[in-house]
Amino acid sequence: MLNWNKKSEELTDQELLESYIDSSNLDVLGVLYSRYMHLVYGVCLKYLHDREKAKDAVNVIFEHLITEIPKFDIKNFKPWLYVVCKNYCLMELRKQKSQRNQADKFLQTQIMELDTYLHPIDEVRDENLEKNLKRCIERLKEEQQKCILLFYYEESCYKEISDELNLPINKVKSYIQNGKRNLKICMEEFAKQNEV
Repeated sequence: MLNWNKKSEELTDQELLESYIDSSNLDVLGVLYSRYMHLVYGVCLKYLHDREKAKDAVNVIFEHLITEIPKFDIKNFKPWLYVVCKNYCLMELRKQKSQRNQADKFLQTQIMELDTYLHPIDEVRDENLEKNLKRCIERLKEEQQKCILLFYYEESCYKEISDELNLPINKVKSYIQNGKRNLKICMEEFAKQNEV
């Protein structure tokens, strides 16, 4: 049990850890976590290369610890926390890579459909094209936008989209089809503007 005669900063990591496991007191966990927040931020920044994402990760990891700590027999908190941070960052990077791959696949289909407007040697990734695609997605009707984003960016299947948006599957297919057609029209408009 925690010795409250000691000040919290005098308590060892192990004492704080055991106290949190016994009491589920978030203040106790906060004291322990605050000792390593700068390290957590440093690890996240190293992997994510983005200050804002690293700051967000510090908060997410704290929330993650609330439920994860009781599941483990932690002998040494600092190295255990390092592994938790590293695993979190690697998962985030995998998620981002998957979303990028989906966006690239989608972009490729748009490029193939727009090949009459693009120079054949323009194989370099076109940032304007990506910006235009993003702007076109933002212009879609809400249902089309949600279905397109879930289908192409989140890799959700028709059934998953149907369940998430509470729509019949044939509606989901229709929104994706119409969304793609509207995106093609919108992208063609941007391509013509660029020619002028």
